[in-house]
Amino acid sequence: MNNESRSEAYAAAGVDITAGYRSVELMKKHIRRTAVPGVCEDVGGFGGLFEPDLDGMEKPVLVSGTDGVGTKLKLAFLMDRHDTIGIDCVAMCVNDIICCGAKPLFFLDYIACGRNIPEKIEQIVKGVCEGCVQAGCALIGGETAEHPGMMPEDEYDLAGYSTGIVDKAKIIDNTKMKAGDIVIALPSSGVHSNGFSLIRKVFDVENADLNAPVAQLGGKSLGETLLTPTKIYVKPVLALLKEVAVKGISHITGGGFYENIPRSIPDGLGAKIDRKSVKVLPIFDLIAEKGGISEHDMFNTYNMGVGMSVVVAAEDAEKALRILKENGVDAYRIGEIEESESKIRII
Repeated sequence: MNNESRSEAYAAAGVDITAGYRSVELMKKHIRRTAVPGVCEDVGGFGGLFEPDLDGMEKPVLVSGTDGVGTKLKLAFLMDRHDTIGIDCVAMCVNDIICCGAKPLFFLDYIACGRNIPEKIEQIVKGVCEGCVQAGCALIGGETAEHPGMMPEDEYDLAGYSTGIVDKAKIIDNTKMKAGDIVIALPSSGVHSNGFSLIRKVFDVENADLNAPVAQLGGKSLGETLLTPTKIYVKPVLALLKEVAVKGISHITGGGFYENIPRSIPDGLGAKIDRKSVKVLPIFDLIAEKGGISEHDMFNTYNMGVGMSVVVAAEDAEKALRILKENGVDAYRIGEIEESESKIRII
């Protein structure tokens, strides 16, 4: 910590430089957990350095993704719990990257806050680091910016950025997809990080008892259920890619089934999803019931219990299911690819 750096004038304007230094010191022990081969420098420089291992790659391609957590942050504020929201931030980036077949290498975060409270920033970054550990990538840098007057003192926004790498010949581009291929569901851990503006309206979360147990949620509270962090699929999918020729991957985020599954399907083909096979989580039934939301709108907004889908040849389906289950994902079939002008049908 630089004891010589302090501006009384800046502090009077609402920006405490020394709080920023303390935040960095508190987060370092968490950041060390994310170290992977390739990290060149400790956090604190002007840029994060990473030396990728290119052995065995003929034409390495970098794949990048960036995202935030959105209004799910409001739940974190209301419950004053900040140690899981960083997992969501990492997940929203690395789960996109893996859809191309790329292995995430490193991650950077950006936190804008009304007031820098070092202990709170530490908890946020602790979650980011846990997400990086789950994804097998390193947190090599970031930024915490104090914005007095831009947002309330006890609020913050969180965004992230990740870069991964894949050999060009192994990029998943759906060109080999055909009718008869099987669509496999990778279960979600809950709502993940999408549709929270609607959720906040449905449950009036600012005035709700978020800690009260809810029978429909198996006795868990609404707040605990909604704050459940987004599942990170990187390691199971990388294990799958080593043994099976995957033809398409969709990260099911905002827009639900109707927007995301079609993104991995070429023209002339569509996904026929068996509605009865989808293992809908209780939280989605509760959202639909409390909000009077149609099934179409639910499938067009939420993951409905399916956080990611993969497409494989019919003859590879059982092997794919076995590999995913061996890697901690209770995957199952939800449909197949058909010749169609409609990219998705849920029947």
